[in-house]
Amino acid sequence: MPPPLGKVPTKKMPNIQVFGTEDSSATRNALRFFRERRIVVSFVDLRKKAIASGELRRFTDKLGAAALMDTESRPYKEQGLQYLAADPAGIISRLLANAQLLKLPLVRYGDDVTAGKAEDIWKAWLARPK
Repeated sequence: MPPPLGKVPTKKMPNIQVFGTEDSSATRNALRFFRERRIVVSFVDLRKKAIASGELRRFTDKLGAAALMDTESRPYKEQGLQYLAADPAGIISRLLANAQLLKLPLVRYGDDVTAGKAEDIWKAWLARPK
């Protein structure tokens, strides 16, 4: 395990934001992935601070609203959302109202975004020339 990093990224480090919850294993895996590569990330805990609608729109524009919905989550099944046909605007309003429906982690690097565990894409981001 590499030594802990400082809180302030250097100019050589990419600006990566991770949105998730501390109790999510996928979010912890994403944070560990970047920590092992000595990359300081900006982590936003969605239990403490809700995702802004503009930030969520950035993800939905790139991935689509349906890709951000965690269809395996307990709140999704409890609310019976698998039986509803929802348009993208309806999905976005549900995601803003209940962050537990999001597929975590949401990771952003510049204009590129991912939802869920996507280590191959993250490796490609870090391999880019700066």
